[in-house]
Amino acid sequence: MILSAHQPYFAPFPGFFYKAFMSDLFVMLDDVQFPQGTTWISRNRFKSHQGALWITVPVWKKGMGLQKISEVRICHEGRWAKKHVESLKTAYRKAPYLAEHLGFLEEMFSEKNEKLMDLNLALIQYLMKALDIQAKTVLLSDLNVPSSGSRRLVDVCKKLGASQFIAQTPAKKFIDEKLFLDAGVELSFFNPPAPIYPQLWGDFIANLSVFDLVLNCGPKAHDILVNS
Repeated sequence: MILSAHQPYFAPFPGFFYKAFMSDLFVMLDDVQFPQGTTWISRNRFKSHQGALWITVPVWKKGMGLQKISEVRICHEGRWAKKHVESLKTAYRKAPYLAEHLGFLEEMFSEKNEKLMDLNLALIQYLMKALDIQAKTVLLSDLNVPSSGSRRLVDVCKKLGASQFIAQTPAKKFIDEKLFLDAGVELSFFNPPAPIYPQLWGDFIANLSVFDLVLNCGPKAHDILVNS
């Protein structure tokens, strides 16, 4: 059984879902510290007629101290949610498959999602379904694995019965390969593809939110992702 892990990004890039495609179990690292600065966990890039379109979800930080990703709450004050939806609808009004996903986009930032993790998990699961990715999603916070670093990843593999752990090549410098070897867990690394596909608004921009791929390519998005 192949296991991989990733922090729960907001509307992630294609490589995130390529990793999930290669896995049987896909562990969301929600039980780790939420970064203090800018982070892909609360923002990502889409595309408009002006180029890259940044969409950021405001969260409560002041006075909260160090928070785990699973604890971070969305700040629903102001009109940002409505503005984001209108920006996305305008940016993708000519996308061939907007109509199929418009309902989800319109409710994406609704107040039913109190925590950032609620929103990100809903997005990830929705996009996995749209991309026909079969990996089972598991939350680290549900596993009660108290160790840290590479040891925690090894313990997660052992707890879930995984015989292989895969990670992106840049993570190699942070992973203690001996711990995996000693535990009998095969460790392998890969470089995720950056698929090229028909895209609106001029010159191609790589590694936008995978929503860009889904809205432009619909059912073909799966094959484009896994065969790049």
